[in-house]
Amino acid sequence: EYMLRLARAHEDHGWDRVLFAYGAGSPDPAQAAAYVATKLDQLQILLAHRPNVSYPTYAAKTFATLDQISDGRLTVHFITGGNDHEQQREGDYLSKDDRYSRTREYIQIVKKAWTSTEPFDHSGEHYRFADFVSDVRPVQRPRPRVSFGGSSPAAYAAGGAEADIYCLWGEPLAQTKEQIESVRAAARAAGRTDFPRIQVAFRPIIAPTEELAWEKAHRTLGEINARTSGGGGLTRRHPLTNPENTGSQRLLAVADKGEVFDRALWTPTAKATGAAGNSTALVGTPETVAQALLDYYDLGVTILSARGYDMLGDTIDFGRYVIPIVREEVARRDAQRAVESAVVASETEPEGESLAVDG
Repeated sequence: EYMLRLARAHEDHGWDRVLFAYGAGSPDPAQAAAYVATKLDQLQILLAHRPNVSYPTYAAKTFATLDQISDGRLTVHFITGGNDHEQQREGDYLSKDDRYSRTREYIQIVKKAWTSTEPFDHSGEHYRFADFVSDVRPVQRPRPRVSFGGSSPAAYAAGGAEADIYCLWGEPLAQTKEQIESVRAAARAAGRTDFPRIQVAFRPIIAPTEELAWEKAHRTLGEINARTSGGGGLTRRHPLTNPENTGSQRLLAVADKGEVFDRALWTPTAKATGAAGNSTALVGTPETVAQALLDYYDLGVTILSARGYDMLGDTIDFGRYVIPIVREEVARRDAQRAVESAVVASETEPEGESLAVDG
């Protein structure tokens, strides 16, 4: 009941899609997403999936079935896994670099299974099968989009080669620009002539005034510290100290350099949680947070991801007060760029949505 209420809050308040997350002990996100898809008509689905938990031919059928159920609203987010212990909970003992190699091969197989109308064989480093063809095809043509994340060289190589969307956590603008260039360089090295769209994720903390927003931010930090005062992590998936994944290490390195960056990026929430996933905040009034998000849009980020600390209330407030400002300004900037492009006869924006907002 709560999941449906939360999903409906996203659909009713201007969000484009929501992530159905994955954890070793969590409910199966594919079934949860299918349930929501049958109840809501517009909200798009970002389905998290770990390649170690099922064979790629089976997964491809699961995804295609969900794309049918949702009438073409599916994007699949492939998680390689940044914590050895969490991976081993479900029998995965590969090294991190080997996991990225497996994910790359897995995505290639899934893409082919989605698009192939004839049986095909496969013999690779991690998977081998013969004479497979799926009887269920996705609604989307040629296939659903593939989302991917990671901040290590192995991640850039795999995601740069295979991803339609490359996901980053909220770092300062300068570091984000460096990561975008790393992703694009990996795409070029893989022989691509296009680049993955870039998504960046934040934990916004908004209030009607700057003073109230910062009071709320410090109150939120105090609640986090109270929950972790015994030294335990916020979840079993994320240790409080010494994270293994490069993304969390990068966020902690940023936090060691300072608390506030650029317009509104605040790092103590990342430091307090061991940078457990998307954990840097944007703090301020809706106008301040919207302008901070637009700074990332100007870097080439076209998918903005956010989640609050009061999941339902923050979903509604962000949708009411931040998303409209961002959309209006993106439309204005896109129109201005179109005029400038026409004048100088330069490249235009790629086809498709120029901005998406994920929860």
